[in-house]
Amino acid sequence: MTETIRFLMCPPDHYDVDYVINPWMEGNVHKSSRDRAVEQWQKLYHILKDIAIVDLVEPAQGWPDMVFTANAGLVLGDNVVLSCFYHPERQGEEPHFKAWFESQGSTVHELPRDLPFEGAGDALLDREGRWLWAAYGFRSELDSHPYIAKWLDIEVLSLRLIDERFYHLDTCFCPLTGGYLLYYPPAFDAYSNRLIEMRVPAEKRIAIGEPDAVNFACNAVNVNQTIVLNKASSDLKAQLGELGFTVIETPLTEFLKAGGASKCLTLRVTEPIRPELHATTQIESRTIQMKGHLLDSGLLNRALDLVVENGGSFKVLNFQLGEQRQSTSTTEIKISAPSQDVMEEIMSQLIDLGAVAPPQEVCDTNLQTVAQDGVAPDDFYVTTIYPTEVRVNCQWVPVQKQRMDGAIVVSQMEGEITAYCKLLRDLKAGEQVIVGVQGIRTVRKAESREQRNAQEFSFMGAGVSSERRVELVVEQIAWELRQIRDQGGKVVVTAGPVVIHTGGGEHLSHLIREGYVQALLGGNAIAVHDMEQSMMGTSLGVDMKRGTPVRGGHRHHLKIINLIRRYGSIAKAVEQGALTRGVMYECVKNNVPFSLAGSIRDDGPLPDTEMNLIKAQEEYARLLEGTDMILMLSSMLHSIGVGNMTPAGVKMVCVDINPAVVTKLSDRGSVESVGVVTDVGLFLSLLVQQLDKLTKPYKVVQPV
Repeated sequence: MTETIRFLMCPPDHYDVDYVINPWMEGNVHKSSRDRAVEQWQKLYHILKDIAIVDLVEPAQGWPDMVFTANAGLVLGDNVVLSCFYHPERQGEEPHFKAWFESQGSTVHELPRDLPFEGAGDALLDREGRWLWAAYGFRSELDSHPYIAKWLDIEVLSLRLIDERFYHLDTCFCPLTGGYLLYYPPAFDAYSNRLIEMRVPAEKRIAIGEPDAVNFACNAVNVNQTIVLNKASSDLKAQLGELGFTVIETPLTEFLKAGGASKCLTLRVTEPIRPELHATTQIESRTIQMKGHLLDSGLLNRALDLVVENGGSFKVLNFQLGEQRQSTSTTEIKISAPSQDVMEEIMSQLIDLGAVAPPQEVCDTNLQTVAQDGVAPDDFYVTTIYPTEVRVNCQWVPVQKQRMDGAIVVSQMEGEITAYCKLLRDLKAGEQVIVGVQGIRTVRKAESREQRNAQEFSFMGAGVSSERRVELVVEQIAWELRQIRDQGGKVVVTAGPVVIHTGGGEHLSHLIREGYVQALLGGNAIAVHDMEQSMMGTSLGVDMKRGTPVRGGHRHHLKIINLIRRYGSIAKAVEQGALTRGVMYECVKNNVPFSLAGSIRDDGPLPDTEMNLIKAQEEYARLLEGTDMILMLSSMLHSIGVGNMTPAGVKMVCVDINPAVVTKLSDRGSVESVGVVTDVGLFLSLLVQQLDKLTKPYKVVQPV
C-alpha cells in the first residue's frame, strides 16, 4: 500500500439518474440499478484500498451526484478550491463537501457564485506536480483559472473543451506517472491541442480513438504504475503495458449512465507539491465597449458568439438598453482568453464589429518602427474595409486611404497627427506602424430600425439574389445608378470577356455613352474581344449574330491585337478611325479612363495592358478613389482584387451565372453588396431598359 496517496469517495446510497445535465443522462433517467451501482462502486473501492488510502464522505439525501467526489473541489496541500457548480441540481453538494474539507483542517477557498468551477473534474495536476491542466467550455469558466493559480500558487494551463459528451476534463484527459498523458484530442480545440503538444513530448502522448473515449478510458485513476478504469481496448491495454503500466478494468456501466466512471468517483486529496514552482497563468482579460442597435441588429449575439467560437470567455459588466425606438444601446463586456495570441485574434474580429476598449484604458496604440523597406514589424495590425480610427496621444485619429490587407502608418510632424493605410511593399524604414489591436476602432454608423428595414434602396442586405426576380433587383440598381449620375457621383465597372461573349457589349457601351460609368477595370481579354466584336463581328471567333464559328475565327483576336499594336494604343486606333464602336471606343470618346491588368495567360498583349502587376494594382486603386458604386460583371479574379482595395460604404453589385463566384464576392463583408446570379448579358440588357424607363419623361394626358 502507498500510504501517502489518499482518495475521497462517497458511497452511492442515494445515487440515481434523477435529471439530465449532460448527454449521457439523456434516456437514462431512473434507469440505473441501485444494486448494480452499489456492487460496481464496492469493487472500485476495494481495488483502490489495496493500493492507496480511501476516505469516505457521508452521502446526503437529495443529492444523487454527490457520489462523483472528483467534483467536490481541487486539493493541493492544505488548500482546497471548493467547487462552484454550474447546474443548480448539484449546488446543494457544496456545503457538505466544504464541511468535510474543513474537518480535515484544510483552508477552503470559494469562488464568486457567478464563476462556475467543478473541481478536479475540470482541473488535473501533472503527475510530477509541474503545472495544473484546467478546462473550460461547459462546466467551468475560464475566469476561474486566475483565482486557482493564485490560491494554489501553481501554473495553470487552460484547455477548451468542444465536445459536449466530454463536458469535464477528466472524461477525456488523464495525466499519468512519468509525464505520460492519456487523452482524446478531438475533445479539444486547435489551440488546446497545440498547447498539449508543446508541453507533452510526442513519445509520452497516448492519443486514444473514439471507441475507447466513449467507454471513458481516460476517466481513469492512476496510482504509480497502476491504472484503474472502466474498460479499454486490447490495443490500448497493450500500449500501456509496453510503457510499464498495469491496467485494471472494473465495470462501472451504471455510473456511465450519469456520465462518470472511476476518476469521477474519486478525488485525490494528496497531490505532489513542487515548492520551487509558483503561480503563473497565460490568461488575458480585456474590457470592450459596444454601441448601437445591439439587440435587434443581432450585433451583440454575433460578438459574444465570436468570443466563444474563438476560444474565449465573456462577462457582460453592464448593459444599457435604448429607451426609445430610435435610441441606441451600450454595453461593456469583459473578454478573457487563454493566451495573448487567442486574445489578439478575438479582438481583431471584435474591432470589425465596432468594439473598442474604453478610452480611459487606452491612450495610445502600440507603435513600432519599420526596420526594413517593405517589411512590417511582427504582429502589425492588418486593416479591413471598414472606416478605422486609432488612438494617438489620447485622441482618436481617422485612418486615411482605408483598404483591406494593409498596415497603418502613423505620422506625427509639427504637432499634426496623421494615420493612413499602406501596403507592405510600400513601407519605408523609419516609419511608425501600429502593432497589436489596442487603441483601434472601426466606425459603424448606428442606423435606425426604419433605415435598416425600409430603406428606399437597400441592396437586400448583402444577399445573393439567386431566388429573387432579376427584374426586381435590376430596378433597384437602375434607380441607384440614376441617382449617382445625377448627383455627380462615380461608378466603376469591373468586367470580364464574358460580357462580350454574352452580347452585353452594346449595353455596356450604352451605359458608358450615357454617363453612367466613370471608369472601367478589366484585363487584356475584355478589350481584345470587345474590339474583335466591334471590328470583325466575332468574339473568340464566333459570329455574334449567328452564334456559329467562323472559318479562321480562332485567329481573329490575334489579328486585333496586332492591329492595335501597329497603331500604338487603343486611343490612337480610335483617333485614326480604325475603331469606330464598342466598349473601348466609348471609353476613349467619352474620356472614361480604363485600366487593363495583364496576366500570364494574355496573348499579345495589347499595348495598353499593364503587365507590371504592382503598377496595375496602383492604377486600379487610383481609379477606385471616390467610388460610389462598383458593378462587377463576370470577372471573379479582377473583382476580388477590386473588393480588397475598396473600403466599406461603397455599394457593390456582383453579377455572374456561377453562384459560387457571386457568393465568394458577396462574402467579403461589405453590407452594401448584392450578388445577382444570372447571365451578365441579360442583366445588362434589363438594366439599360430600366434606365431608359427612368429617363423618359412622363406623358401628360390632357382631359378631353
